[in-house]
Amino acid sequence: MSTTVKVVRPSGILDGTKAASFRQEIADLVESNADIVLVDFSDVSFMDSSGLGALVLALKTVRAAGGKLFICSVNEQIRMLFELTSMDRVFEIHSTREDFEKSLAALSKT
Repeated sequence: MSTTVKVVRPSGILDGTKAASFRQEIADLVESNADIVLVDFSDVSFMDSSGLGALVLALKTVRAAGGKLFICSVNEQIRMLFELTSMDRVFEIHSTREDFEKSLAALSKT
């Protein structure tokens, strides 16, 4: 059984103006039978509470479909936002995309 991994790479500022399109992109991936969704934040410079809300809704969408959502490559501002809101306990965050791929490879061997 193969696992379908899809990657979302938002860019710039993830705020209220981009939240709806971000959520739609996640919903589209879930509809295309993605088992795992990786949100790669390497091109995101800033995220506000609206962006965080969109991320929480994305997590609910993915989980409702039986999938998993992971995050990688967050900058210091986003990491601080996750820590201040305790969302770092909700989301599985990897420091880099390579880190994520290593942990995924380790999971598939078990």
